Amino acid sequence: MLTFPQNLAGLYIDGQWSHGPQALSVINPATEAVLAQVDGADEGAVDLAVAAAHRAFRQWSTTSGSERAGYLRAIAAGVTAQRERLVQLQACNNGKPLFEAGIDVDDVIATFTYYAELADGLDARLDSPVPLPTDEFSARVRREPCGVVGLIVPWNFPMVTTAWKLAPALAAGCCVVLKPSEVTPLAELELARIIAACGLPQGVFNLVCGTGLAVGAPMAAHRRIAKISFTGSNAVGVQVMQRAAETVKGVSLELGGKSALLVLEDADLQLAVELASGGGYFNAGQMCSATSRVLVARPLYAEFVQRLQARAEAIVQGDPFEPGTEMGALVNRVQYQRVLGHIEAGIEAGATLVTGGSRPGNLPTGFFVAPTVFTDVPLDSALWTEEIFGPVLCVRAFDSEAEAIALANDSDFGLVASVVSADAARAEQVANALQAGLVWINAPQVIFPQTAWGGYKQSSLGRELGPWGLQAFQEIKHVVRAM
Repeated sequence: MLTFPQNLAGLYIDGQWSHGPQALSVINPATEAVLAQVDGADEGAVDLAVAAAHRAFRQWSTTSGSERAGYLRAIAAGVTAQRERLVQLQACNNGKPLFEAGIDVDDVIATFTYYAELADGLDARLDSPVPLPTDEFSARVRREPCGVVGLIVPWNFPMVTTAWKLAPALAAGCCVVLKPSEVTPLAELELARIIAACGLPQGVFNLVCGTGLAVGAPMAAHRRIAKISFTGSNAVGVQVMQRAAETVKGVSLELGGKSALLVLEDADLQLAVELASGGGYFNAGQMCSATSRVLVARPLYAEFVQRLQARAEAIVQGDPFEPGTEMGALVNRVQYQRVLGHIEAGIEAGATLVTGGSRPGNLPTGFFVAPTVFTDVPLDSALWTEEIFGPVLCVRAFDSEAEAIALANDSDFGLVASVVSADAARAEQVANALQAGLVWINAPQVIFPQTAWGGYKQSSLGRELGPWGLQAFQEIKHVVRAM
């Protein structure tokens, strides 16, 4: 098991580590033990970080794409070299089983590598001619870095959401102030050390640990931050937009989801059960993409519920460092109590608890909730409409494809969806009808850096990953010249 100093410096500003006035206790959710104390920041530290980023921006924004690509590849190599330690940090601080933490770290490596490739080609695409209806003028379009950007990331995927924002921001030529979650800062602190060792110029990357009130809010309102990219809850996302509106800065938001998995009557039943389990219980259900509404064709419904119950009850929970552990703990007591509260409210609303719904009997310590399955969930209950962010699946039968699509789309969210069907053409047709930013067909929730991440409705504002993630940190300039 990893050990940590009693007081970790929580500020990396202008190439220097320092301590701040906020004492943040970092917990191991599987044991409830304190791992470390991180000395986080206040509004004054945010000002220092933004000032450092501004000083660095003039030179960094003029570097070539190939030069920035070199730094991104060095970061990817540094993460690769520290892979095992980073996996263990994830398991300690987030409660993820080792295999899940390994997927996360590999995603970080792939993301920095991908944006290094995009950065390599930026110079050739920096200026593009614009056709005009007259030969009296010429025009070109130019993409430039938008400036100093503030990145605010959540606790459910430490380093992953950071990489999704940081890699394209650096590739675009922006300078960065990063706020990791105060709940899970350890992996980001280690990533900052890796970045420091890569020789990135001082001030290009700055990290400021702290709470949302002490650090996140001042970042969102800061007049010298050109753009905020935030991932987290809808409630906080609204606050970020309100703060950002004070200075009319750019905003990207990746927020909640209440995603559906559609099991059509020709589906492979066991595949459907495995996809439902993976979509609902990976990361203990703490995913904005969790397919927590499972819609099953009525002829398959009874057997599906039976098989899903058996699969849920077979999932091994416990110590994330044990090789056989399939599902870890919720991230902290607040989240644990929130999920149990939703489960209790669902029962009171008339939903049928098939399995789970409480702490596993063999785990008296840690923030564990057993994999849970509900049926007969009222369509107006919070279990069906709100993001639970825990290992809770709601299963409902449907009688027609049209009904399934209507039920899936009847949500304030539209992040992802899944379709299970043996008929490829039909599955594609259903995917086209679903109001979601990403749809998987007969596939687990695999995410590639090359494909966009984000959704419809209240799930997102903008897109991450792919070339769209890079464009999110660029401004468009047109230059028109008289001939």
